[in-house]
Amino acid sequence: MGAKFHGNLNAGKTMSLLRGLTIYFMFSALAYLAHPLASFSQDSSVSSTTVAQPSATPRDGQHDFDWQLGAWKIHMQRLQHPLTGSTQWTELDGTVVVRKIWDGCANLAEIVTDGPSGHLEFLSLRLYHPEAHQWSLNFASSNSGTLGVPMIGEFKNGRGEFYDQEPFNGRNILVRFVFTADSPNSTRDEQSFSDDGGKTWEVNWINTATRVPDESVKTR
Repeated sequence: MGAKFHGNLNAGKTMSLLRGLTIYFMFSALAYLAHPLASFSQDSSVSSTTVAQPSATPRDGQHDFDWQLGAWKIHMQRLQHPLTGSTQWTELDGTVVVRKIWDGCANLAEIVTDGPSGHLEFLSLRLYHPEAHQWSLNFASSNSGTLGVPMIGEFKNGRGEFYDQEPFNGRNILVRFVFTADSPNSTRDEQSFSDDGGKTWEVNWINTATRVPDESVKTR
């Protein structure tokens, strides 16, 4: 749950985040010509004292993962050969335990699964950046023993979206991971790849989980 599993099962992948934004403003000279000089001077004086309004403060998302704390039974579906037209899926079953760190500003998910590939163990370390108001997802598997470059994103209206860029089959692709909570006791998350700059996405990993009681798990 919450791990970039293809990245962990295929060593050597790296990731980075792409972002861009362009803004353009236009001002009409006709309005200047249509007003008398005195009126323009008065408007200019008022305009010069106008203070720009600050933008809205980003929401505090440091508790966005609190709903996931605890123990879960998980079922995984993995597309065997992404971005090839493959329709063959592998299924795995296991458990996930999510523990709170730093009073919710971080948490650690431990994933243990069994399937055709054998016994697999993963870690997902989620860290909240209080100034950026974003989370980073940091993944590792017991096979590699190292953390990968993080996926970056945030939650909006109960949906968490996280992105990175990495090489796959000789090409740089975009990777997206999405969290959704169907209810307090059930959840779904998906990993998708895009090799056309985000125009289209192919889902290649689906996780569905159901909460299980586990009094031994400390979530505070």
